[in-house]
Amino acid sequence: MKKLNRKFTVAPMLDWTDRHCRFFHRLLTKEAILYTEMVTTGAILYGDPARQLRFNSQEHPVALQLGGSEPQELAQCARIAQDYGYDEINLNVGCPSERVQKGAFGACLMAEPQLIAECVNAMQAAVAIPITVKNRIGIDDQEDYADLHHFIDTVSQAGCQTFIIHARKAWLKGLSPKENREIPPLRYDLVYQIKQAFPMLEIIINGGITTLEQCQQHLQHVDGVMVGREAYHNPWLLAQVDPLLYGTPAPLESRQAALLAMLPYVQAQLDAGVPLGHISRHLLGLFQGMPGARAFRRLISENAHKPDAGVKLLRDALAKIT
Repeated sequence: MKKLNRKFTVAPMLDWTDRHCRFFHRLLTKEAILYTEMVTTGAILYGDPARQLRFNSQEHPVALQLGGSEPQELAQCARIAQDYGYDEINLNVGCPSERVQKGAFGACLMAEPQLIAECVNAMQAAVAIPITVKNRIGIDDQEDYADLHHFIDTVSQAGCQTFIIHARKAWLKGLSPKENREIPPLRYDLVYQIKQAFPMLEIIINGGITTLEQCQQHLQHVDGVMVGREAYHNPWLLAQVDPLLYGTPAPLESRQAALLAMLPYVQAQLDAGVPLGHISRHLLGLFQGMPGARAFRRLISENAHKPDAGVKLLRDALAKIT
């Protein structure tokens, strides 16, 4: 099995990194690893697994992020995901939303490193693909470094070799998920310390990263970077990932070329009954900062929901870029 190169990854983002978004991102970077939205074990085991897990083969390398805390259910879902062809399974130990807390998974599990170790152990025993963990630097009043060190030590002893660490604490009471992404201070130094303490582990840093220059700075201290919101709102950032971070050619030479490359996929999805708006919403940031970008966004936003909206609308929107 080819080892995954996690130097640059695009974060799992609920309601955003769906299969249409990932197909678009893959046009812009051949090297980055793409992550699904978080999918709960219940949605797979008791819902419609095909709807939750299907993806286009061109998305590889692609990882499934799972939410859950019951080792055998996670192992079962890992087997299903491996059968679907995912390259990695990532366990969410970072989401602070109340709904996730009520399900007893996400960031609240930072308080139970032994349970996470059991989850990782069960998943690794079930599949041949890598099991990784995405966690915060801590929750609530945990000791900053000591508790994080204990968490990483405990879970790595269960066999986890890769940790994606969001360099902010999560406050489980009093802050919304949005506030949890912005208010707790970023502590990149703690993530660097973890890499120094566990040189044999792969440590990926996440949180507040908005430029590839910042990525290059972090890569002097850790093994990889994960970028979330900036990659979604300003997707052209991804077009420079391959040449700058991997030394391979950029797949596309212009933003216009990126939109045109997306059109055959859009048409195929329309033919399959997918409404244009489900796809076009991921394209709105492509021309960010360019003359005509606002008119491009407006034309799509105001018309993509119409029953006859199709590829022509995207071509018309492209004509607004000057």
